[in-house]
Amino acid sequence: MNTDNIQTRLPGSIGALNYRTLFDDLPEGVFTIDMNWRITAFNRSAEKITGYGKKDVLGRHCWEIFRTDICRRSCPLATALETRESRLDQEVNAVDRKGCPQLLLVNVSVLKNSDGRVIGAVETFRPPDPGPPKIPGRSQADAYSGIIGRSPVMQELFTRLPDIAKSDANVLITGESGTGKDLMAKTLHELSPRRNEPFMAVNCAALAESLLESELFGHEKGAFTGADRARPGRFELAAGGTLFLDEIGELKPQLQVKLLRVLEGRTFERVGGTKPIPLKARIISATNQNLEQALAQGNFRQDLYYRLHTVPLILPPLRDRTEDIGPLVDHFIHKFNALYGKRVRSVDPKVIQIFARYPWPGNVRELERCIEHAFVFVKGPVIFSRYLPELTAFHPAPTPVEKSITSSPATDEKNIRWALSQTGGKRKEAAELLGISRTSMWRRMKALGMI
Repeated sequence: MNTDNIQTRLPGSIGALNYRTLFDDLPEGVFTIDMNWRITAFNRSAEKITGYGKKDVLGRHCWEIFRTDICRRSCPLATALETRESRLDQEVNAVDRKGCPQLLLVNVSVLKNSDGRVIGAVETFRPPDPGPPKIPGRSQADAYSGIIGRSPVMQELFTRLPDIAKSDANVLITGESGTGKDLMAKTLHELSPRRNEPFMAVNCAALAESLLESELFGHEKGAFTGADRARPGRFELAAGGTLFLDEIGELKPQLQVKLLRVLEGRTFERVGGTKPIPLKARIISATNQNLEQALAQGNFRQDLYYRLHTVPLILPPLRDRTEDIGPLVDHFIHKFNALYGKRVRSVDPKVIQIFARYPWPGNVRELERCIEHAFVFVKGPVIFSRYLPELTAFHPAPTPVEKSITSSPATDEKNIRWALSQTGGKRKEAAELLGISRTSMWRRMKALGMI
């Protein structure tokens, strides 16, 4: 490509436009190569970025100048010449004239003559944009008060939140682990008239039964060994605000009875006390368990369930709302850009395809950790699949055992039920017993209608 002799005349007052001037004034570095990989053009921005003058590079092989980490492996120019397709937003680690490493963002396309024959390639390159990240594709419709979701099921949920938040009715939030039940509880509090009062959270599975009772109701001095002073509980501290009971399905039967009495009488007593204290907090509870199944098995009180279940909210798993993966990825990119001081702009389209196929057993929490893992290693503005954690988890290969248990639905179900019976219903151990991954186990159970 000889830029000295290319010019055209445009109508009006613009006059003759010299393409050599236009080529040189482009803000990005640009160079062209012929079919022998020799540089045929090199603009001023390319000189500034690399430190090489035009006279130093014309006629030389491009790999002699840029000395990138992928010149001999997966060069974007080579890929473009081979496939005749453009390559966009490729991150390349190059070396400038002084030997200093520099990260470049590269775009490549082939050059053709008037007959359509490929005569070389052109590459534009620049350092990553130092400005604040601008994440495309996000709109206010994708989020509601910090909750991300453009899928129909989430949009429907958003329409219900204001009415639920205004009321004082008990709310039971259900959903798999990692779907954001705690975020939903905080959102209901922040949208409610109680927003300026305390939001108190208690994890019912994290404390022993004796400690949980004191944590909820408080205790008087001398109520038990070590109670050297009176202490208010969460019911008291949340007065006027919201008390969030997380993992309510883990509550022991004795405490279920006491909680039911509090909800029915709207009063409670401290451990070791006799003075009734009015309940002034709103109760929001959450669980990842199937409480209806727990009712049938006698592990959860039916009367307490209906007290907590005044307004049910079901958070769907991420695999059932794949439309939300894109907005969630953008949200986490923005979050981790601020946390890690990076300027990532997007993920490679192949990554989104991988995410859409993956079942996300850990839901939104797992997706967040996946993006954070990528941030630890990414150097440029684009997250590629090589930065994802444990890629085998995203591309599980079927084992010989897995193939054998997928021979027929009847055989599948029989084998899975046997494994579950041997492990007391624990899916992870059952999957290990069958010699398959937990993900494969989940897929087979869903396909058979066992979930």
